[in-house]
Amino acid sequence: MSTIEAVLQGIDVRQNLSRLRQEIKNTNTVEKRELKRRLIQEKESMLCLLTDEDAKTRKNVALLIGDLALQSFLSPLLDAYQAETQRFVKTSYLKAVKSLDYKDYLPLFKECREKLLGEELSADNKKHIEEELQCLNDLIILKEGMKRHRYHGTDVQTECIFMTNKQYLYVLQNQIEQVDEHAEFLPFAAGVRVLTKRLVDLLPLRTYRELLFVIPGMKVCESDPQKAAERIAHSDLLAFIKRTHDGTPPYYFRLEVKSHMTLDEKSTFTKKLSRGIEELSGRTLLNSTSHYEFEIRLIENKEHTFNVLLKLYTIKDDRFEYRKEYLSSSIKPVNAALLVQLASDYMISDAQVLDPFCGVGTMLIERQKVIKANTSYGIDSSKEAILKARENTEAAGQVIHYINRDFFDFKHEYLFDEIFTNMPYACGYVTQESIRELYISFFGTASLVLTKRGRILMLTHDLPLAIPCAAKNQYRLIEKWEISKTEMTYLVIFEKE
Repeated sequence: MSTIEAVLQGIDVRQNLSRLRQEIKNTNTVEKRELKRRLIQEKESMLCLLTDEDAKTRKNVALLIGDLALQSFLSPLLDAYQAETQRFVKTSYLKAVKSLDYKDYLPLFKECREKLLGEELSADNKKHIEEELQCLNDLIILKEGMKRHRYHGTDVQTECIFMTNKQYLYVLQNQIEQVDEHAEFLPFAAGVRVLTKRLVDLLPLRTYRELLFVIPGMKVCESDPQKAAERIAHSDLLAFIKRTHDGTPPYYFRLEVKSHMTLDEKSTFTKKLSRGIEELSGRTLLNSTSHYEFEIRLIENKEHTFNVLLKLYTIKDDRFEYRKEYLSSSIKPVNAALLVQLASDYMISDAQVLDPFCGVGTMLIERQKVIKANTSYGIDSSKEAILKARENTEAAGQVIHYINRDFFDFKHEYLFDEIFTNMPYACGYVTQESIRELYISFFGTASLVLTKRGRILMLTHDLPLAIPCAAKNQYRLIEKWEISKTEMTYLVIFEKE
């Protein structure tokens, strides 16, 4: 007997409903469609289960309706929700509704939310009321959207952290000083921590990967979720958000916890913490995993407490919007931007520049944004990469000539002043032996397309291979920077002896 038949015949209904939901997860579309048709035929029998005396049966049948998106069940599903007396079951109806078209019932959800907000919380009902409120908020936001607050903290002194390559903090610090001579730098190991009144002018800098904010007067919170919620809710967080944004509460947040907890421990911790923040802030701060304006980031430290930082999604980061397309092997634009800053003294303005392994064009695009080339060429043996590079370059408003060809077959009517490239490396189907052969051939081919004073600026994963291969072709190493200890990458510059 099939599981659905067992349910319809009243055999171990609760268990078989649970089993049926599990089966659906492993069911193909055709089988799911047939099951959906059968349940619609047996609608009356299924609806009877919404009033079954067993609470877990009611819960499972509600979730099953959601799993199969049975739209015709919406009205009785909501009738059952309103009639439900067991708190732990009510959220199951709302979770089921999420997969249906429920926009006509938004007034009902708002009414239910207001009623819940007026209820007195106790140890017995607190958890379930908070879960129900979360579901109602999600349903309302999903249909109506969220009224986003606009960041306006342009002239407010702000303490923030620009996360960047920690080996080259000075690069970003120098850039900041050029923009804001009054910026005050504070100690921080993993980024550039700064007090500034000119944050908006610093946002376009290209060498930071992420911008985080320090909550005024708050550095750490406890690892106990209730104590952490008290510390965060009673901090200057809300005052900071209000001071730097238009509009009025509520403000929507998400939590990001970086710790050694297991996934289950982290899930339990974040649920308790988010509910605590909501309650203690008088619901001026609301948690949402899908619609949020800022992130509260907790980073476990050596003392097993948490450093607390903010990430504002109300500040648009459009620095790298041109990068519409990429490949798994593509360099991140922020990393390419750092390479340009490090090597800028060795780059020539108005040069003829070539990237023989251009990928989606990021290296050439980032170079052009800082030091204008006369002409830039990108070569790649991948047609897909070239098509993506052209799209990215057009989005960047630049002119770069791309050719779908193997570098070792490339010929050009004039010579180049510079090669600027991210060298291929062993990964997946690309073997270390093939990379060794590539380096052996590369410098000889490079000497055919470069001028006598031409330079090679490369990001390499294979420095011990690059240096001897360069030397055999009369190229000497004139500068190098370690970019990543973990990935063993270096930015190196070679010049003809």
